[in-house]
Amino acid sequence: MKLAIRTEKLSRRFGKTVAVDRVDLEVPEGAIYALVGANGAGKTTMIKMLMNIFRPSDGRAEVLGVDAAHLAGNAFTRIGYVSENQEMPEWMTTGGMLSYYRSFYPQWDPVLEEQLVRQFDLPLKRKLKHLSRGMRMKAAFASSLAYRPSLIVLDEPFSGLDPLVRDELIEGLLERAPETTVFLSSHDLAEIESFSSHIGFLEEGRLLFSEELPVLSERFREVTVTLERPSVLPEKCPASWLQIEAAECVVRFVHSNYKHEITERELAEFFPSARNISLDPMPLRSIFLAIAKSGRSHVQSTANTKGIKA
Repeated sequence: MKLAIRTEKLSRRFGKTVAVDRVDLEVPEGAIYALVGANGAGKTTMIKMLMNIFRPSDGRAEVLGVDAAHLAGNAFTRIGYVSENQEMPEWMTTGGMLSYYRSFYPQWDPVLEEQLVRQFDLPLKRKLKHLSRGMRMKAAFASSLAYRPSLIVLDEPFSGLDPLVRDELIEGLLERAPETTVFLSSHDLAEIESFSSHIGFLEEGRLLFSEELPVLSERFREVTVTLERPSVLPEKCPASWLQIEAAECVVRFVHSNYKHEITERELAEFFPSARNISLDPMPLRSIFLAIAKSGRSHVQSTANTKGIKA
């Protein structure tokens, strides 16, 4: 498997504050990889290390087979980069900016540029400083896609945009996806769930997991057990059971390692008096909330929580 991005124990500290903590990450070529996490989780710092804007305190990163610490000049003709705080030559017109950038990229595709201008309905004669935020982001996307980069890195690209603009940008991005790798950060799960192929969850600088989105969705289930009579859970429940709650004859928890028949058999053995056991798929937002809350409160111990014993 060829990798577009690979990091080893990548870390960044600002004084005593650890922004990124020993992250091991692999992004396969051709993936649409979403790095998600709350604001302040370390996503932007991570991206800036990948783009050689920040130097890591420890560890290393490779981008398109090049040590990120050596990225410069021609290396960026293969990488598109768009940030929510994108700096642009505001005194230029949109057309002037595209014309100016064109000279820096030997592989710039004028036919694709025209297509993107039409698709995003860009006003070529209007100065960038007079554009709305949504239109400025469209211009940034067009200028980063027109030279057909091998890797597109996006830092919170859809933040604060209205749904129509966001959908237009996602559509433009997906049309380029077959020929490139996309790596984006976001704190909004709804905007990335529909099109990402891989996902990683960053919390307080630590990468809690990284995997294909269908695999993640398949291994999480919301479990509801209805019993004949109340009882008490044993002191130690399986580590894969998160957010355990019990009331009278009903037990609810999130199973983080669902394996279809194996899991169903184990639950039947654990709850022999169950009248019903349901295992329901979970939306991405619910999965991440379960992971985040479990990481903070060590739900395995479920202090002061009553439950059911087989």
